[in-house]
Amino acid sequence: MTVAAAFAGMRRAVPVMFRAGCPDCRGRFELAASALRLAIGGSSRTTFYSFTCPECGAAVRKPAGERVVELLTGGGVRTLRLHSTA
Repeated sequence: MTVAAAFAGMRRAVPVMFRAGCPDCRGRFELAASALRLAIGGSSRTTFYSFTCPECGAAVRKPAGERVVELLTGGGVRTLRLHSTA
């Protein structure tokens, strides 16, 4: 089977965009999944997503509840699973 045959009939995927805001400069913008990182820890205190503000360059870190985790992972955001050493 050729590569062309394997991909025949597939449609182009539309990139997922996420709305975000910066607490420093109050900017509002959309970010591609590649601009976000998700860290999933053992508790709500250690589960968060982060990004760099495209307007002011600030490093932003926000808590991520179950629904946010679901949306980000479903949208292709790179995920790091944090494990406790206990």
